[in-house]
Amino acid sequence: MRMRHKPWAKDYLQSRPDIVDLDRTHAKRLDEWFEKDQPIYIEIGSGMGQFITTLAAQHPEINFISFEREKDVMVKVLDKVIDQQLNNIKLICDDAEVLSDYFLPHQVDRIYLNFSDPWPKRRHTKRRLTYHTFLERYQTILKEEGEIHFKTDNRGLFAYSLESMSQFGMYFTKINLNLHDEDDEDNIETEYERKFSEKGSRIYRMEAKFHQ
Repeated sequence: MRMRHKPWAKDYLQSRPDIVDLDRTHAKRLDEWFEKDQPIYIEIGSGMGQFITTLAAQHPEINFISFEREKDVMVKVLDKVIDQQLNNIKLICDDAEVLSDYFLPHQVDRIYLNFSDPWPKRRHTKRRLTYHTFLERYQTILKEEGEIHFKTDNRGLFAYSLESMSQFGMYFTKINLNLHDEDDEDNIETEYERKFSEKGSRIYRMEAKFHQ
């Protein structure tokens, strides 16, 4: 997600080290960062944070981590965390390529991938968050029964992700080819999702696990 550059973003994020990690201070020590020892759910690419902050407010029994590389975007997530006084969510500003540097093996219970950049050009395939090198990272940090929840409005990325995950040896516990037509009352919309679903775009969703 691209936003207008905010020259003050880094200073703002650094002002809240109790919530935000910019320099891997809490890498491999995330349990010490949270107030309670609870299951960990992470969202990779949180955008402005509507999804993960709503989820954190609904589930105080879960610890959430927003993993977003863009500081100009992360400030929006931090605003929501502060405004809602959420103490079960932390923010990590870094690239998903170094995801495994932060987590211990089999530490995470669930990973959310919501409306990831589709990187449609063939030469950019390796950047897709469901490319096999990313799946390897997810498998390393997820618990045995850990899940990946994936949503997109991009049909090509959805088809690619189904194939990539299948070839990697994953299986699907749920597949929705038109999520909003199925009236899923548990669905939490992202800002992007709401905007495009209102224009009639189809939303694709699936849940997947690794074979043990």
